[in-house]
Amino acid sequence: MLQAVAVPVIGSACHVFMHGLNHVKVYGAEKLHQALLQRPKGKPLLTVSNHVAAIDDPFVVASLLPPNIMLDAHNLRWTLCATDRCFSNPVLSAFFRCVKVLPVSRGDGIYQKGMDMALSKLNNGGWVHIFPEGSRSRDGGKTLSSSKRGVGRLVMDADSIPIVIPFVHTGMQEIMPVGTKFPKVGKQVTVVVGDPIYLEDLLVSKDNTQDANRGTLYDAVSSRIGNRLQELKLQAERLALEHQFEVEQYHMHDKRYEYDIWQQVDWEAFGMENVMSTGGDTSQIVKQRFPSQQKKSLEQSQKPESSHQTLGMGFSYDGGIMSRVRNYVNPSEFMGFAARGLFMNGQLLDEGTFNIQETGPVKAWKEFMNKRSSIEGHFKIQEAAPVKAWKQFVNERLPDEGGFRIQEAVPVKAWKQFFEGSGFNMRSCM
Repeated sequence: MLQAVAVPVIGSACHVFMHGLNHVKVYGAEKLHQALLQRPKGKPLLTVSNHVAAIDDPFVVASLLPPNIMLDAHNLRWTLCATDRCFSNPVLSAFFRCVKVLPVSRGDGIYQKGMDMALSKLNNGGWVHIFPEGSRSRDGGKTLSSSKRGVGRLVMDADSIPIVIPFVHTGMQEIMPVGTKFPKVGKQVTVVVGDPIYLEDLLVSKDNTQDANRGTLYDAVSSRIGNRLQELKLQAERLALEHQFEVEQYHMHDKRYEYDIWQQVDWEAFGMENVMSTGGDTSQIVKQRFPSQQKKSLEQSQKPESSHQTLGMGFSYDGGIMSRVRNYVNPSEFMGFAARGLFMNGQLLDEGTFNIQETGPVKAWKEFMNKRSSIEGHFKIQEAAPVKAWKQFVNERLPDEGGFRIQEAVPVKAWKQFFEGSGFNMRSCM
């Protein structure tokens, strides 16, 4: 009962981890699916693979299977694990037995209880997964050690020759390097599943085979499996390089797509200028848009050895918002208007009315208008909305001076005519 719950749950979690949090590329997975689901009833299945990380099983095995197969605990694999790693205490022993792991003792040879149990599972038509190397790779998967004689015994001592499916993976050493306690994410893993290994030509009469000849037979089976794994390893490494190249091309395509979108943005509508270039083209922006005292520091930050695309951005007065402002206001008049504002603000500060920096714009304008209105006998700002107040203020000041009605001009023109009608020359402030 525990097995029926633990195996699907852990297997599904491993499947999600591999395909959801890492980049896994599997080649030939249908060969394993066919051997697992379409083999004759009672026909045993033996899978063999290289061993580079402590989590090769169940993570790699789970990545090869679709989720619906993971729900059937009865048809999933049995595997072997050393007693000093997986069965060191009662809690670990109970857990690993629930997830279909069989104990083997290091140094006890191929004729031990754990191997006998594995043979029993094969004879019952089950699926057994084994690492022919016997232990993890000592150099992080760079080389593949020779296959041990134990895998030969599982093949030749079974009641019927099992279907032997080999597969080789690369990249698991990055997910779980030696010495780490938790697996990493975002790594690239490539798995190559090979064709079934043909071993029927090595069959001999078991009844007439002596023990010495049987050992030679085990070695022949192990050697053939090892050679096949070596071939798959070369293929997996080549495909891993291609996979890495595809991932890099994919990211480059994304960057190019983002670059195209960036170029399509109408930056002039925001009064900004966009430059995407390679090399030092952004120095033109620096020379044109920034003062000379800032140019040196910016040019120092642009290192010449960088060949990547750089981004330059500056405010443009030739288009966008600034160009639209220039359509209505002459630059000299605009500067005169700004100077007039500074003059008025300074005059108000000298008169001790209020500090424009200490209040919000609405409150400042309200106090200013109330101050002027109380002296000249005009209206109170509380008596009308801000727009109506401004209209009344301008209309009361300008009719006697031959001015205009506020409804007849845009706000910028109103300001201009108001100040010129009051005898203030805006150009004199330039």
